Amino acid sequence: MGQPLNVGVVGCGAISAQYFSTIDRLPGLRLAAVADLDPGRAAEAVAAWPGTPVLSVADLMADPGVDVVLNLTIPAAHAEVALQAIAAGKDVYGEKPLAADSADAARVLRAAEAAGVRVGCAPDTVLGTGTQTARKAVDDGLIGRPVAATATMVTAGHERWHPNPDFYYVPGGGPLLDMGPYYVTSLVTLLGPVTSVIGAASRLRGKRTIGSGPRRGEEIPVSVDTHVTGVLVHDSGALSTLVMSFDAAATKAPNIEVHGERGSLVVPDPNHFDGVVQLSAVGEAGWRDLPDSAGYVAAGRGVGLADLAATPAGEEPRASGTLAFHVLDVMESLLASAASGAAVTVGSTCERPSPVPLLAF
Repeated sequence: MGQPLNVGVVGCGAISAQYFSTIDRLPGLRLAAVADLDPGRAAEAVAAWPGTPVLSVADLMADPGVDVVLNLTIPAAHAEVALQAIAAGKDVYGEKPLAADSADAARVLRAAEAAGVRVGCAPDTVLGTGTQTARKAVDDGLIGRPVAATATMVTAGHERWHPNPDFYYVPGGGPLLDMGPYYVTSLVTLLGPVTSVIGAASRLRGKRTIGSGPRRGEEIPVSVDTHVTGVLVHDSGALSTLVMSFDAAATKAPNIEVHGERGSLVVPDPNHFDGVVQLSAVGEAGWRDLPDSAGYVAAGRGVGLADLAATPAGEEPRASGTLAFHVLDVMESLLASAASGAAVTVGSTCERPSPVPLLAF
């Protein structure tokens, strides 16, 4: 891959350590600088990587030693930071979602195209051996023609463990915008882009109580739906049923199942990179485990950035801005359908990302 890509990180919250660890072990990436609105938090986050400069956001954007900006800010700031990076002539890779809404996400993609820079976006968990082994099973015809899928995420809410959960309950948050990107990205990877949706949603209560940290016991307002369900119609003709909830205790449903004419797959948690894929074929009793057959081995958060760095110029990286925009559009369309009670046509589309062979960086 030639010289490593010099990464400047904006946003040094809890997830940054996972990215730093991945960058540290991948020869195609180098941690060049970090920035945060709280310089003390940035310094603390990068303490295990001594010598890494802690800069202001403006100085990081202007630094000629930074090739790509890794945007780990809160969703409401994703577009603003991405646009700053693009204006500085730098590639940008962000945490999901691409922006708080599709209008801002479209601005990011237009600006990147005009500037001739690349945009990538999480989740990159779908590039691991879990989802990619399931993808290969679908592509190899092990279940025949895909008919349907189910995707289920149920939790009582992130305020139980997160000390500052406010952003989960404002526009850009909620179970769909927070956890949905993992599931919808996996469904698009497995079954292709979505053409229309129909959904329903509800909000169990108007306030949430923080359960940990210095703000424990504080109530925060809820301004988004906290239980969202719906059906996604894929261009392939397959139908996916989605349930995303911050309002229930638990579920025994698999994270994702894919059903075809000849068999069914259990797909691992799309919030993880690995996991066991199981197959039950028509006429077989029970389920059998499939060996890992595709995907980046032992991947961690940031492998999508490394994939972008390894993608030849002119080619679309697997964790691309185009894919992230389509996923955001699908989720917004689902919420619009829930509000109107009518099916909504998804305005965007994307190419199904190319598969990942079984390999390690």
